Amino acid sequence: MIISTFSYLWSSAATDAIAELVDNGYKTFEVPISSPHCWPAEMSSAEISAMGTRLDQRGAEIRSLNAGGYDINLASPAANMRLKSIEHIKSVIDLAAAWGATEVVISPGTRRPMISPPLDKTYEWMYESLDQLIPLARQAGTRLLLENTPYCFTPTVEELAAVVKKVDDEALKIVYDIANAAYIGEDTVAGLLSHHESIALVHASDTGTETWGHDPIGTGVVDFSALGAAVEETCGVDNVVLEIIREENPLDEFEKAMRDLTDRGWMLGS
Repeated sequence: MIISTFSYLWSSAATDAIAELVDNGYKTFEVPISSPHCWPAEMSSAEISAMGTRLDQRGAEIRSLNAGGYDINLASPAANMRLKSIEHIKSVIDLAAAWGATEVVISPGTRRPMISPPLDKTYEWMYESLDQLIPLARQAGTRLLLENTPYCFTPTVEELAAVVKKVDDEALKIVYDIANAAYIGEDTVAGLLSHHESIALVHASDTGTETWGHDPIGTGVVDFSALGAAVEETCGVDNVVLEIIREENPLDEFEKAMRDLTDRGWMLGS
């Protein structure tokens, strides 16, 4: 299972968070791209290289980088803002290549909530952005993963699967966030089973439907027993990112989550 370093966003740099996690037995990670935790423009070439060396020395790997979606918008009506977003994601792709990460998580984009731009134009802008990014990802040996988020204009896995099918390129897949899907009332097991061919990674955490969260296992509405069976049938646990977000005592939260998932039938191995 992959561990997200999201809980360390404001408390430590990604390098230090990973060092602590490795010391506690975790080996594979997803890193959110957020300043000051990990921001390519603030990292020197020497720092990036040193991180790669530390990972190798510890037998650890970064599987994916999460480029984020609040500060960027691939579907912005403004061409220069789309360009800035593309440039940012390119810097994340470059960082992924330097660290041997094979996936970069991205948001499809957002629309203004009031007097939204036409949906067909929003899709057009997003596809224009993807047309520029996909060759860059392919050249770097990575692939882009669209994430289902409640605030984006394609919040359901069905909508994202339609985008992946239209683009029809192995460099574009989906990361299926279970908490995001459950929060909007989506059947997460059905979503995974129906669209698993388009899904490369799964983000696992719990949530309620009144308050959006990435909460500990068993504290919300997600049926993790059924989900575990669906994971075994489709992507496998090695492609699941534990994305419980808790600033206090994250190590304890991760350890408890592993026990809770095991109790619900998940085959986590060692």
